[in-house]
Order: sequence, then C-alpha cells, then structure tokens
Amino acid sequence: MRHLIDPTDLTVEETEQIVALAEDIIAHRAKYSEACKGKKLATLFYEPSTRTRLSFTAAMLELGGQVIGFSDANSSSVSKGETVADTVRVIRCFADIIAMRHFKEGAPLVASQYAGIPVINAGDGSHSHPTQTLTDLLTIKREKGRFDNLTIGFCGDLKFGRTVHSLIKALSRYSGIKVILISPEELRLPDYMLNEMRANSRLEFREVRTMEEVMPELDILYMTRVQKERFLDEEEFDRVKNSFVLDPGKLRTARKDMIILHPLPRVNEITRAVDNDPRAAYFRQVENGKFVRMALIYTLLRWADENKPFARTPVFNEPYMVNELTCSNPRCISATEDVDQLFHRAADGTCRCFHSRSHSRIRAAFSGEAARNPKSSHSSSGAMGPSK
Repeated sequence: MRHLIDPTDLTVEETEQIVALAEDIIAHRAKYSEACKGKKLATLFYEPSTRTRLSFTAAMLELGGQVIGFSDANSSSVSKGETVADTVRVIRCFADIIAMRHFKEGAPLVASQYAGIPVINAGDGSHSHPTQTLTDLLTIKREKGRFDNLTIGFCGDLKFGRTVHSLIKALSRYSGIKVILISPEELRLPDYMLNEMRANSRLEFREVRTMEEVMPELDILYMTRVQKERFLDEEEFDRVKNSFVLDPGKLRTARKDMIILHPLPRVNEITRAVDNDPRAAYFRQVENGKFVRMALIYTLLRWADENKPFARTPVFNEPYMVNELTCSNPRCISATEDVDQLFHRAADGTCRCFHSRSHSRIRAAFSGEAARNPKSSHSSSGAMGPSK
C-alpha cells in the first residue's frame, strides 16, 4: 500500500509524473470528471485549515468522488480519547483514501500503519507537509518551467515551517539548486535539516539575516508566517513575530521574473500592496493545490488498485530500535498516544525518533546488547513494518 507521509516517499520520477498529470488535468478537466466515481475520501483534520482541507474536498468532488470526515476533531470520538490508530481502523470501513492533518508530529505515519488504505499527510505539526510541496512544485513548473538551476530564498519562520522543510527536501534532489535561508537566529532551520543539507554535495546553501542583501539573486522568494501556534513560549513569539515584512520597496532590486510564493495564511509578512505585483504568485499557488491534489488522489487510488509496492520506504527500510528510548519532543505523537517508540541510531551514536524525526535527535548512552552490537537493533521486518 502506498502512502504519502514525506515528500521523499515519492521518487523524483513519480513526483514529476504527478506534476505532469496535474498539468494534464488543468488542460483537460472534463476527461477526469468521473475518474474517481464511487470512491470516498475521508478528510481527518485535527487542526484548523482553509486551503488544504477545501482543496482536498474540491479535488475529490471534481474527480467525481465523495468526501466524508471532520474538520474539528472535537466533533468526533477523538474528544472521548480515541487514538489515531483506532480512528483510522474505523474510517477504513467507510472510505477508500484518507487525508489527515494533525498537530502532533508523526500522527499520519502512525495512521499509515493501521489504515489499510492510502494515507496522505496533510500536515503534521512542524514536521512535514508533502502536498504543499507538490503544490509548490507545480507552481514552480508553471511559473519558471523547470525544477533545476534555481536560486530560492526561504524567509521567516524556518524553524517550525513544515512547508519549508518539505520543499527543501524535494528540491535538493535536483542539480543547480541554491538555497538562501533568511531568518532571525531564533527561527533558524533546525540543525537536523542543516546537517542533511551539508551532506548533500549537490546543494549549495547559506544563511543570512536580511532579505534585502540577497533579493537581486533570487529566482523565487518563499515567504512564511511566524506561527504563533507552534510556540510554547509566547514571549519568544512576541520577539520574532514581525521579523520580516515584504513590501514594494524591498522588491525594487528583485528580478523582473522572480516569483513570490507563500503557503498562506499570511498575517503581516506580505503587505497588501504586493498583491498586485505580477511576481506575486501565491494566489495562483493556491489554485494549483487543487489540481495537484486531484493528481495525487487519482494516482494513489490507482496504485492501490494495482497493489503497487513501495519504490522506496524512507522510514522503515532502516534498522530501528523499539521501545528502548523515549522521545523527548512534546510535539511527537508518541508523547500522548500509546505507540511503539521507534528510533534509528546513526553511526555517530545519535538517535532519531521515527515519528517526529525532524526534532528528536537524542544522544544517549546505551546499555546491554543493543549498545554493544548495533546490528541487534530491530529491523523493518518487525512489529511496525510497512503495511502491505
């Protein structure tokens, strides 16, 4: 069974096929008007959403399918304490595919192990947002005509910005990509992401503190909102909430063909005066989200019918340890639900939680056989292997 939990769950070829299918849907909408007739999408949104939830709904309806689900978990049995695993076991009795947004990192990954039908991660905490990445890629393709040889500046909340993390992962697989990270110290990209970028010899990147100093270089400026809901300390949020504001004055040195992207919603980081600039592509980006989600739903359902195996399973094709460590990340699904504590141990002894792998790197002293023999760790054939 194929799922989309992280952008790298799709190969480069599969990603490009989905983008190409979205372009064909745009050009020939009538051809796909009954492509998913008789199928049901369940939208399980534990967190507020406008664009993502409505675009999934519109996508399935325009494919001829139906939509069930909830936009407020408090209106479901979740309010009574039902776990993610039990919820999706119930939902699979009524639906053919699930789109899940959750405030806990790793929740869609847990869902994918129990659902028995395709699961799409519609955003999990500050971890990942792969369908926004597909939206961004489709927009880049339509606006710039390519995925390679681009300089992209990510500006604002890079620490909690799941859309930033996901798009960097996707673009890092192409040649000629230059990434410029624009943020205050408090909102820097997480260390695990910086380390992954350093390990990628094809990727060039640097960190700066102002957008003005790099504006003339950019093909794409990717603005982000400072997300109040991700902060545990409100005083910290107040210190950084107005760090970057894009206005027409800052665009004077930008290239005429540069594009401005934003996953939305915005607060004050892009002034309304920018909206009429032809380089502002963020509302065109929203519409692209519907088409690429149509392509993704259609593709995952087709793969499910064909029982297409995983081409790559980035989480479970590595050795892992079960219930030997506890994740220290309070945003991890394992902090509040009864799930196996899964950790991968790197060669340097650093351990990373599989559920919230973007934030749970723990250096631990191991005892017993697991410490003496790394090969004794559980492998992907264990209790939590990928669903078939």
